[in-house]
Amino acid sequence: MTDQQVEPPEHGVEGAVEDERIAAFWQAARGHVGMGKLDSVVGGTPEDVVPPPSWSYGDDAEAEELLARVLDGRKTATALAVAELAQVGLEVPRVGDLSIVVDSAGDPRALLRATEVEVVPFDQVTAEHASAEAEGDGSLGSWRAQHEQSWRRVLGEAFSPSLDVMLERFELIYPTVGPTPAVD
Repeated sequence: MTDQQVEPPEHGVEGAVEDERIAAFWQAARGHVGMGKLDSVVGGTPEDVVPPPSWSYGDDAEAEELLARVLDGRKTATALAVAELAQVGLEVPRVGDLSIVVDSAGDPRALLRATEVEVVPFDQVTAEHASAEAEGDGSLGSWRAQHEQSWRRVLGEAFSPSLDVMLERFELIYPTVGPTPAVD
């Protein structure tokens, strides 16, 4: 499994409910990045009010385990094929970018800030990065086998050892435990 499940934004009734959950989470979390409620009242920037992008590790038990590793601090990195980002019209994140990780039910669980971002060929991903992703047994061999299998399935013939991979290190800014706060 690759780390992130990349999908375009949700629309419709389900998307609206998810948007409310994300907005409520952002209201609670933004103080942890130095943005208070007053910022949106007295003329803060759109970043103060508009929640950062949200994504998930997927919708299965393995995805829930990856999220748990983020929340307990074992997982501090993620990777995504640049081609996957391009398929859904997203750009490579920048250092300082924020994002919200949702669980398999779409509930926001963690606010992350990118601390390092680089794009490297698949065959140049380091053992240090693989270990920081905290997947499988944490080895580079395991990381390569899992990611190659996933990217061959998703990208087909576009996969090669020289495939551009976005490597992101992040810090956990705001974890949640239990249900997301209710929306007023």
